[in-house]
Amino acid sequence: MEGLVIKNLVLRNIEPINLSVEKGIIAGIAGESGIGKSLLLRALADIDPHEGEVFFDGKSVESFPAHEWRRLVGLLPAESPWWFDVVGEHFSDPDQSLFNALGFDMDVLLWSITRLSSGEKQRLAVARLLNGNSPGALLLDEPTANLDSGNTQRVEDLITDYAKKQSTAVIVVSHDTEQLDRLSDQKYFLDRTGLKRF
Repeated sequence: MEGLVIKNLVLRNIEPINLSVEKGIIAGIAGESGIGKSLLLRALADIDPHEGEVFFDGKSVESFPAHEWRRLVGLLPAESPWWFDVVGEHFSDPDQSLFNALGFDMDVLLWSITRLSSGEKQRLAVARLLNGNSPGALLLDEPTANLDSGNTQRVEDLITDYAKKQSTAVIVVSHDTEQLDRLSDQKYFLDRTGLKRF
């Protein structure tokens, strides 16, 4: 099967997780705080150790060098790090349409990271993940947690459009079940017994 496939993934005290997300499909995952939603995404990105198997387009994570897998399966953490002083230093070939879709003019590339609000950092982290990488799968951890309703809509529209146009498998973790209703083609709840579709 094309897309992202998870087989018998074991995290902490959670029953094995099995999930298939085809290209162009958005899967939403809700669950109580601390249950392991972020750990799941980090395991899928091959950042945290785990048991079980993860595949993209039939190829196992083990068949890729770590840096290649992380380009193919892009993770947006709940809090993204910024390692340079200026926004533009994080982008090698900025895509203006991407910045515009997220509500920025291109002068944002000249801004100091220290002047950014948490919401601006969050939107720019989305831009950084998508800009020039074309990941085959996206793992999004609370991608709009710090945003007002207008900017939440911008990010949701961009994610939906990107998934369909780029034929990208997407997993979105969110506490906002209304957001998951808007975004998701398939929705799941994570608890100790694993993933349940709802």
